Amino acid sequence: MTDSVTIALDVMGGDHGADSVLPAAVSQLKADPSLRLILVGDESLIRERLKALGPAPEDRMVVHHASEQIEMGEPPMQALRGKPDSSMRVGLNLLRDGEAQAFVSAGNTGALVALSHFVVRMLPGIDRPAIQSTVPALNGHTHVLDLGGNVDSRAEHLLQFAVMGSVLAQELDDNPSPRVGLLNVGEENIKGNRQVQAADILLRESKLNYIGYIEGDDIYCGEVDVVVCDGFVGNISLKTTEGVARMLTTSLKEEFKRNLYSRLAMILAAPILKGFRRLFDPRRYNGASLLGLRHVVIKSHGSADAFAFEQAIVRAQQEARRDLPMQIDQNIDTLLADRVEASVES
Repeated sequence: MTDSVTIALDVMGGDHGADSVLPAAVSQLKADPSLRLILVGDESLIRERLKALGPAPEDRMVVHHASEQIEMGEPPMQALRGKPDSSMRVGLNLLRDGEAQAFVSAGNTGALVALSHFVVRMLPGIDRPAIQSTVPALNGHTHVLDLGGNVDSRAEHLLQFAVMGSVLAQELDDNPSPRVGLLNVGEENIKGNRQVQAADILLRESKLNYIGYIEGDDIYCGEVDVVVCDGFVGNISLKTTEGVARMLTTSLKEEFKRNLYSRLAMILAAPILKGFRRLFDPRRYNGASLLGLRHVVIKSHGSADAFAFEQAIVRAQQEARRDLPMQIDQNIDTLLADRVEASVES
């Protein structure tokens, strides 16, 4: 495990750009004396905003100028070919060249996936990067992937996602045998499309702690550690969860404002409501990993505020200190060797 870590931040990405990234950066630098940050973006803007924030650990903070930025709605291919000096591209170059151990951006997701694939490259044995995020569960949390990186995945890809998610849970949660479930429309063997059924066979033949099919409501029950699905299903599941959480929060607020008695009840229930809000606050889980790359790349939610972006920085630190890509590489190699041996013996 690495003690110190250097992380490059895309200051220009996301809906709020520097207004979210820089306060989060300063806060994390103060919280962790072993952290070093490279702030990538418009140098004059960055220095002006930093000055307004007050004293900061400048000896552990470097500004790296980038003259362009990728807009949130910009087509990935246009970003890939037309903006070589964008803050996202420059940050990924720093990561590739070893000047940073992780890169965090709240920018255009499609562009980040495409640029990461092109600049950082994939680990041997991994075909596509998978977007992984963490969601709350009854007794902790659950890791879910893929959440939109690949809307159409083959069974072999789902197996790769499962291995990567399992290694992540082992490293970040100190869980020696994470329970892996395959998201499906039912738990019976006959359920699911051909892709899911084929992935089920591969997973049962693997060395993973595979518990079989799970349904959508199982994600939050605490009985599975890693949930595997393709990006189409995963992204819809994630957005549905976020929508339900917002609905519940808004409904509770409206109910407690209904009359004097409900307002009094709100005062009495304040500690419970605070815990509920803390559990379901999506900002606390901000920071999705692009697994399968040779280096650590973290995607922050585009609308992240300073608190949320700070959680993405923390996630990048955790993965960089554990050297998660190397851990995945070692496990993927072992899995592929086992499959080759099995095919030769047969």
